[in-house]
Amino acid sequence: MALLTILTYPDPRLHTVAQPVAKVDDEVQQLVRDMLETMYEAKGVGLAATQVDVHRRVLVADVSETRDRPLVFINPTLVWASDERQVAEEGCLSVPGYYDGVERALQVRVQAWDEHGQSREVHAEGLLAVCLQHEMDHLAGKVFVEYLSRLKRNRIKTKLQKQAREARV
Repeated sequence: MALLTILTYPDPRLHTVAQPVAKVDDEVQQLVRDMLETMYEAKGVGLAATQVDVHRRVLVADVSETRDRPLVFINPTLVWASDERQVAEEGCLSVPGYYDGVERALQVRVQAWDEHGQSREVHAEGLLAVCLQHEMDHLAGKVFVEYLSRLKRNRIKTKLQKQAREARV
């Protein structure tokens, strides 16, 4: 397994729309293993392939307290979202150190393949529902800061660009 490099906002590659996976083969299964290792190492609860500069419709998640219940979603599709919505504080491995409230559906149902290519449908609520919506946004080329005001988004962008410049010096 290998740790992958997580792209940091405002990297333009984060806005690339991921392409569907045709079949779950050894390459996709290796990607899943690497993404899980990367997510756990970074102390995240979810990671989309777009965030590691692989533009395929793959995401992984683990919202368990024990961090031992990995979930894999290949070609995820939102098949239902509740009308009831909530604002929850979100963070992102691609936007390190920043958290803000984003309104999302309280419950969702997502259809996807697992790491073996088996179709399944997951009903999610709470943190998992937020996580799935957040990671599926990444697959569509959208970062959570795009839900924030232009002022907040520009402040975050400027600070992260400054941190990146300082890290290179």
